[in-house]
Amino acid sequence: MKGPESAGSRTLTGPQLFLLGGSFLITLGSFAVLPYMSVLLHDRFGLGLGVVGVVLAVASLVQFSGGVVGAALAARIGLRATMLVALAVRTAGFAAFVPGLTRPVVAVAALFLVSCGAALYLPANKAYLVAGCGHERRPGLLAASGSAFNAGIALGPPAAAPFVLTSPAGLFTGVAVLFALVGAGHVLLPSVADTGGGVEDTAVEGKAVEDRAAEADGVAAGAVAGAVAGAVAGSRLPPFAFTVLAVYVFMFFQHYLALYAVPRTSTAFYGAVLMGYAILLVVAQPLLACRLAALPYATALRLGFGSMAAGTAVLALGGRAGIAVGAVLLCLGEIVLFLKNDLEALARSAAPSATVFGRQRLAAGLGAFAAAVVGGQLYGVAERAAAVPVFWLVVSAQAVVLPALMVVWVGGSARRRAGDGPVAAHRPR
Repeated sequence: MKGPESAGSRTLTGPQLFLLGGSFLITLGSFAVLPYMSVLLHDRFGLGLGVVGVVLAVASLVQFSGGVVGAALAARIGLRATMLVALAVRTAGFAAFVPGLTRPVVAVAALFLVSCGAALYLPANKAYLVAGCGHERRPGLLAASGSAFNAGIALGPPAAAPFVLTSPAGLFTGVAVLFALVGAGHVLLPSVADTGGGVEDTAVEGKAVEDRAAEADGVAAGAVAGAVAGAVAGSRLPPFAFTVLAVYVFMFFQHYLALYAVPRTSTAFYGAVLMGYAILLVVAQPLLACRLAALPYATALRLGFGSMAAGTAVLALGGRAGIAVGAVLLCLGEIVLFLKNDLEALARSAAPSATVFGRQRLAAGLGAFAAAVVGGQLYGVAERAAAVPVFWLVVSAQAVVLPALMVVWVGGSARRRAGDGPVAAHRPR
């Protein structure tokens, strides 16, 4: 395979094409299993909804926030090596689901292994994809990456639907083999340097190396704390904070749609909804990428959160039509918010791109964790009260209120900083 393309080239290189194909296969295997985890944990293993919520919350936090550790590992051993380690961990996780079918503790451990592998893989994958590319290439490449992932999401759930409850051992074994083959293909990728270049495309490689070394020294708690502080501090409408909120709202849909839709429709219909959702992402995201890149950030936030609020409100109507239309609106919100937040974070940072993507994954992890914890309790209360549609109305209200409160808080902080400026300038040193 030849190395990464120059910033001005418009064609995809061999490694980029392989990564896009691998992204499809990875999500094909992952989403043959993961969307059904709430059903498996609740129905097959008899875990209460509160416990299911906590398990999903911790797994989501590991999967997303662990991206900071993945970025640090990439700085230490390189992008390709990090992807190989990640795929080995995920392969072991899916294989461990087989003995976990009779041992709930092993199944939960397997879920955490899969989450750890995802945490390590995605920052390195995105950083490798955009390595050496300028601002003008990033929207298209990241949109293509999202489309590749979502093409797998489109096929995974319906492909697994006939087997997930009847022949889960064969399903888990097949997914583990798939991940092992994809991992073997990654061995052929050439090594590349992650030169970052968020704010300045001409960032010096030596500075990038220093950034990577510093990042690698702060793994675990120190790295997470530093990532939060570096991503939030001093930014007007910080992408990190709005990523937290976007994923928080979205993960109610991701975690609890199965519990809501399957009893009211069928497993096949739920799989079809996810497939249609993913197909819309695959088609629409690349088409809208350049327009979203040019859209003012504040406008994108209003459009994205408004769409998510409308989508979750429509879900409350129930039935096939309400679930399908609600999913479409949520899909549009995801297209706008997830891509725009990543592009905005890259544009504002001179750090290596793996570090930027790791911080964004951390933000996603915080949002997913909060959604799983809060959602498990809210859904349990709504179910006991025989008022599950109210759950989605509460989510819709949060999609409106929380971003508005964030804008007010950021604006107030900016005014306080502006007011303190002249005073601070005259303070004795």
